[in-house]
Amino acid sequence: MFLSNSTDLNMFSLKNMPSTAAVFSAYTTLMAVGMVIQTMATQVKTIFSQIIPKQLQEKIISRLGRLFDNPSSTVLTLQIDQYNETSDRLNQIYEASEIYLRSKIDSKNPSSFERLLVSRSLQEKKLSVTMGKREELIDVFEGIELRWKCMSTKSDQSPGGPGRTERRSFELSFPKKHMATVLNTYLPDLESKSEALKEGNKAVKLYDHGGGRGSIRLHHPPSFETLAMDPVLKKQLKDDLDRFLSKREFYRRIGKPWKRGYLLYGPPGTGKSSLIAAIADYLKFHIYDLELTNLKSNSSLKNLLLSTANKSILVIEDIDCTVELQDRQELGTKNNGDSRLTLSGLLNFIDGLWSSSGDARIIIFTTNHKDRIDPALLRPGRMDMHIHMSYCTPSSFNQLASIYLDIANHRSFKYIEELITEVDVTPAEVAEELLKSDDPDVALVGLITFLQRKKMERNESHAEGGNEDKGQYNI
Repeated sequence: MFLSNSTDLNMFSLKNMPSTAAVFSAYTTLMAVGMVIQTMATQVKTIFSQIIPKQLQEKIISRLGRLFDNPSSTVLTLQIDQYNETSDRLNQIYEASEIYLRSKIDSKNPSSFERLLVSRSLQEKKLSVTMGKREELIDVFEGIELRWKCMSTKSDQSPGGPGRTERRSFELSFPKKHMATVLNTYLPDLESKSEALKEGNKAVKLYDHGGGRGSIRLHHPPSFETLAMDPVLKKQLKDDLDRFLSKREFYRRIGKPWKRGYLLYGPPGTGKSSLIAAIADYLKFHIYDLELTNLKSNSSLKNLLLSTANKSILVIEDIDCTVELQDRQELGTKNNGDSRLTLSGLLNFIDGLWSSSGDARIIIFTTNHKDRIDPALLRPGRMDMHIHMSYCTPSSFNQLASIYLDIANHRSFKYIEELITEVDVTPAEVAEELLKSDDPDVALVGLITFLQRKKMERNESHAEGGNEDKGQYNI
């Protein structure tokens, strides 16, 4: 019975097996269908690459890949909220990320985004463009693909102040195996780059501390490039500023306040105020102009100094005659300690509480008479670099001619340089004469006439009689 059934089964299987010709025909048909599908796929791929932008291609391919992969097993996502959960203060990592991603948006094709947010604050010189809700951006660092996504959710709470009911955040996704690189290298590098970008877009402001006029934005401050100053002295100052900025960790390691003091001295009109503005523009530091005449006590001085921001310049002009500071020995008396403004109070705050309460502080004193300043103000650690702002020299005249007249040479230069060495004339006076005409010939004739008059007045004041040169120079 068993054999009979087995025989019947084998006969049935042989009887129903397709012939060789039928198998070959089916195989040929499948091959033809496969070639048609392959041809269609190639055509679709070509059309896909020609019509769809590259950034959108990457986004589509990435999302298709997620359908077949398990992201949770290979990808890690960091959530960077705009505000800290515990204090509702702005998250510094979020702020740095937003600034960094703005620079990436500027360099990409805007067509890869559907929604961009545009803004500008009072502290910035140009518009800021950042990603809108659910927009994505791909960044690459050391061969690692990092995917940024902007998120926004509604909240019943009000982070960052009344009226704010939206919580924004960034999601940063990357392969899990690169977590150490992202946390220890990528994000710190991002913070460093965002700080540089933030400083580059910062608008320098002048604060009137003590005068009650608030602050104004310096739209076109002088720069070192437009400053008529001895080239050697200018380079020494820029090198000193660069060295100061690079020493943050050094000051922190040795336990000293990160501050630097400069004394600018010289006759009026020699460019002290212009140099301060150039320093602020170079460092992107705000300026606090301290009006000592409006302060009545050390307590008010203390409150004022503590309100200045990090990375700022505190300026006290005409320190020798701005205010009649009391003798520094009087600070120790109980009756006068905080009830009056004293030199000791000023020195103590510069050396102690104020300088230790922030980062990157610069203090600048100016004076027309260095010999009238109390020696206590001039020692290293308070005024580290003394910069003499002199009368106009042949070198500074050539710089002014290049800046105001856009010329590097002229037949009258030699005679003007001779006159400049014989009279005391400030760069401001020379600049004022050069501004009187756009025609170099006319402007230089006017300057020569001005210098000749200055020379004649000097000679008359010294009773030198016929030694003066009264001749007219013709261009």
